[in-house]
Formats: sequence, structure tokens, C-alpha cells
Amino acid sequence: MRRITKQQIFVVDDEPNVRKAVARTLEKLGVEVRCFAGAAGCLRQLSSERCDLLITDVRMPKMDGIELLAEAKRVAPWLPVLVITGYGDIPLAVRAIKTGAADFIEKPLHKETLSPKVESILKWNSPPDSYKGRPLTKVELKVLRLIVNGKSNKEIAQLLRRSIRTIEDHRSHIMRRLAVRNAIEMVERAIQMGLVKLPPHRIRGGDRREPPKSAQKRT
Repeated sequence: MRRITKQQIFVVDDEPNVRKAVARTLEKLGVEVRCFAGAAGCLRQLSSERCDLLITDVRMPKMDGIELLAEAKRVAPWLPVLVITGYGDIPLAVRAIKTGAADFIEKPLHKETLSPKVESILKWNSPPDSYKGRPLTKVELKVLRLIVNGKSNKEIAQLLRRSIRTIEDHRSHIMRRLAVRNAIEMVERAIQMGLVKLPPHRIRGGDRREPPKSAQKRT
């Protein structure tokens, strides 16, 4: 008989009462909940354990929710993050969305609001296969950055001293992990996730370069 694995949610908040209340509410949805008092513990577990949704408060000591969001996206690019904000933290919530948060929710938390939002995020972000959502390896990140810089498979193979076939395999793995269909979508998704930064010479006009004026005059 096939074992059904429950979805797992990480909750990060420096207030014990909030952690307990959120855990009690979410466990009624049939998911497993792991609670953390700070970002450091969450990141350690995130690098070795499966997580289907990260819920974090914005204002926390040492590392705040925005910083945790950015670090979590580097470890697990496809991880959806729900940010908890207090009164007057809306500008921070907007920053969180721009950094890659799936959504934000205001305190005080109510199960009538929290539960439907969590269910919606889990359903929407459910990976279609076991490959999607896995963190990129160090080599795959190197390949991805070189692709963003406009390098061909042959050039990447020469730079990394690998075979072209190996680079093609890495490229295929990256596309499956990021759930994209082509190189353009791959670059866009990687930039959106903060995995890479677009080189200055490609910020405008993409890969299209205008021919020299002398060439334009001949046409």
C-alpha cells in the first residue's frame, strides 16, 4: 500500500503563543507543522528537510522575515512563503511580495482567514512532479549563471571543463526544477527568484543587439 506523505509547513515567529496558535490551526488541515523561534533554525532544517510552505513573521530579532525570505529562496527556489505582518507593516509586506513572497497576512491572525489562504497556496504551489522544487546544485547554479550571461552549451562546457552532453543534462535538470519550457523562461524565472542577476549589457533589449549604423545604411 502506497504511503501518503503529508505536506509540511514551517512556521517562524519569535512569539511562542503565535507559534502554538498557528500550529493548532494548521494541523486541523491535515498537514505537519514545524515551528521555529528564529530564522537560523529554520534555514538549517530547510537545507535538509522537505517544506511545502514557509510562514514567517516580518519583525524578528537577528534576521527578519524579509531576510529569511531571500535566504529561503536561495535554498529552495520554489518554496512559497507567506509573510505575517503587524499593524503598520504594510510597506514591509509590499517589500516581501517584491522579494518573492506568495502572499501576506495581517495580525491578529484568525483561522477564518489563515486556513483558506494556506490551503490555496498549498494547492496552487503543489509540484507537478518530484523534480520540481528541488534546490539547484552548485554546478547547476554555475551553469545557470553562464546561460544568463549568454554562453552557449559549448562555451559553458569549455569553461567548466565538462562535456557538452553533461552541460545539456544540467540544462535539462535546471529547466525541470524551475518548471520552464525554454531558455527565455528559464532566465526570467531565475531572475524573478533572485538566483541570478541580469548582466548590465542585457538589461535593455534582451539578447537582441542592433547592427552597426554602417550596416543599417546598406539595407
